[in-house]
Amino acid sequence: MALFKTEVTSETIQSDNPIHQRLLKPYLYVADKIAGVMAEIGCGDGRGIELLAPKSSRYVALDKSTAIAQKRVKALKNVAFIETHIPPIPLADNTFDVVLCFQVIEHIVDDTTFLEELHRILKPGGKLYLTTPNIDLTLTRNPWHIREYKAAELTELAASIFGEVEMLGITGNEKVMTYYEQNKQSVARITRWDVLDLQHRLPSGILKVPYEIMNRLNRNRLSKQNQGLVQQLSHEDYLISQNPATSLDLFLVGTK
Repeated sequence: MALFKTEVTSETIQSDNPIHQRLLKPYLYVADKIAGVMAEIGCGDGRGIELLAPKSSRYVALDKSTAIAQKRVKALKNVAFIETHIPPIPLADNTFDVVLCFQVIEHIVDDTTFLEELHRILKPGGKLYLTTPNIDLTLTRNPWHIREYKAAELTELAASIFGEVEMLGITGNEKVMTYYEQNKQSVARITRWDVLDLQHRLPSGILKVPYEIMNRLNRNRLSKQNQGLVQQLSHEDYLISQNPATSLDLFLVGTK
């Protein structure tokens, strides 16, 4: 059931395709940059494991629920799963050459401790690849997120822990930004009724159900209005950017 939440994003639901392709992009970007022992913190439904596990000697995937991911990669012998709530991260110090953490940190209450944990499990010289939404391009409050970041904020936080930090972004071509603008207009039509700004004033727990309902309805509406665009978008339409401040997602590379 979790697969069908808009917060998780399904690769099988047509209206989710633009988001699925956006989430797939960082896995494809790192595919030729990784080797050795890897950990993915927050593997979700295992979107990138089939692509990346064959490039690693051992791949450890953590999430609060791993059933879907385990089912899709059961033929891969070098993949191990751990079900846990994080932080802390139940992995040994100085163990991993690469740590992946895509679209997770925005859900974590203590982000400093979380980054310290990611740093701890890396070997010296190891790489962290981390993505999270850019708050400057977020269209509305997401009640599933504890916080979102500006590029400079996340860079400063990571630089206090990692020896070297590079901040990139994930942006899109004209087709992607056309979808983004259509989405922006559609969300604006919905939120104009929120004259009391309840989306920012109410506790997140109260907002989760209406957010899920409206988000799903909005995605379905956009798909019906421009079915060709929604279906045609692929990971190739998403681009790695040197300008994170104007990107859809922030893409942090940290070196221990």
